[in-house]
Amino acid sequence: MAADSPLSQKFGRKFASGQLIFREGDEGSEMFIIQKGRVRITKDFGGTPLVVSVLDKGEFFGETAIASRVRRTATVTALDEVEVLGFDREGLLAMIAKNPMIALSLIDKLCRRLQEANGKIRLLVRRNVKGLVALQLRFSFQEAGHGGIPYGKTMEDLSRTVDLSAEDAKAVLDGLQEDGILAVHGETIACMDAEKLSRLAETAGG
Repeated sequence: MAADSPLSQKFGRKFASGQLIFREGDEGSEMFIIQKGRVRITKDFGGTPLVVSVLDKGEFFGETAIASRVRRTATVTALDEVEVLGFDREGLLAMIAKNPMIALSLIDKLCRRLQEANGKIRLLVRRNVKGLVALQLRFSFQEAGHGGIPYGKTMEDLSRTVDLSAEDAKAVLDGLQEDGILAVHGETIACMDAEKLSRLAETAGG
């Protein structure tokens, strides 16, 4: 959407790379639709912030605050220079009244998120370690963009988020290398088959 469009002029907001957009527990009255850049969604689990999603252009966040009038349920941080459209409850309803297809698009995306959340719950319940590792790696590669991810930090993240020992985490990474999904070059992990990694992350608990 052009920066000088009526919607951008009225509802447009910009955030610098690394800037906190809002924090879990904050009061909120707006939802945001991403026009440019990516954002990282994290939730606090027992004092540990875990990445639950990386959203790109066309995705939205913050909808819970205006749908249920509750405090922010996650922390959102800009990964790049981010441009969004910010709508309060009245502004969103007015926009939907002019274009009902927007409501259908929001419902479709919410349904997809629910399916993904159910998949994550199944993974946690079944403790499919390989699937959980693939899920966390996918978030890490999304956050890194086109580059690789650091080996040491990845091992620490897996130890914290999937509750694996360093030995077990290495065994899973070695297995993913043998499957042609990853490649370790010194202190950097590269994704060799993003489609296979994504498929493993999404279907391992199904």
